[in-house]
This record gives sequence, C-alpha cells and structure tokens, in this order.
Amino acid sequence: MEVTEVRLRPPRHLVSTKAVGYWTLRALGGWLAVVAVQVVWMLNDGGHARWHVAGLILTGVLGAAHVIVMPRWRFRVHRWEVTSEAVYTQSGWFDQERRIAPISRIQTVDSERGPFERLFGLANVTVTTASAAGPLKIRGLAHDAAEQLVDRLTEGTATDRSDAT
Repeated sequence: MEVTEVRLRPPRHLVSTKAVGYWTLRALGGWLAVVAVQVVWMLNDGGHARWHVAGLILTGVLGAAHVIVMPRWRFRVHRWEVTSEAVYTQSGWFDQERRIAPISRIQTVDSERGPFERLFGLANVTVTTASAAGPLKIRGLAHDAAEQLVDRLTEGTATDRSDAT
C-alpha cells in the first residue's frame, strides 16, 4: 500500500466573490444596531449630548472601517481545496487558521444555507472528522460549487471503506 504525504499548505480555491457582499451586509447590520442603541440613549439623556455625538462619530468611523476592510480581507484569506487525499481549508481574518483532513478520516459532510446566504446564492459546507479540533468549515461558497463539493466528498468517503475514527 502506497502512502502519500499529506502536508499543510495553502489551499488553491477562493470562495465566491458574492461572499464579500454577504459579509458586508452582516457587518453593517451589527454596526447599525450599535448606532441605534446609541441614538436611543442620546435621545433619553439630554444632559450629555456632546459625549453622545462624539461616541456616534467614533462608532461611525470604526464601523465604516470594519465594513469596508473586513469582508475584502476575509475574501483574500478564505480558501479551500479538495484533492483525492485530503480537504484543505484556510479561514479567518485576524485569527487565521489553516486545516487539513485526510479523506479517509471524514465522517460526515453537511451543507447549510441561511436566509441571507440564499439571498446571495451562497452555501456553507461542514466536513466532520474524528478530530478533537472540530469540523472543517468552508463558508461562502457559491451554491452550485457547494453542492458539487458535497457530492464529491460523499462519493470519496463512500469508496473508502476504512473506519474514519
């Protein structure tokens, strides 16, 4: 039996470009919620309006920087690849993680789409192994690419009859 070396390396494929819009919308929603709380607080606390305005300006600057930078940065970092030997993933933006799972260790393959992901035509794939580090997650794939990936991994694991534990 020939053993091929599987080593940790950068995966080759980027996620869908639509993921940038999805991540932007999610980040924007969070910052708008923070601004709404600040505005309500300002309207109910008339004595410190100057501090509230300063807080709103700071929130606006931080929020704009996050909404502009984070989705594009994440897009450049998030990568994935499947070979006949392994699944490779890379994710994050501040904390970046690179993972690898040999095909023979895969236990389940799942796909998931929330309402906003459906709006953007995206899907996520989760590859579960016996690893204590948890499943590998590939987020922001085009829906068709995710379906093809799930099919390919399912076929690959079905042909490997060894125990994936």
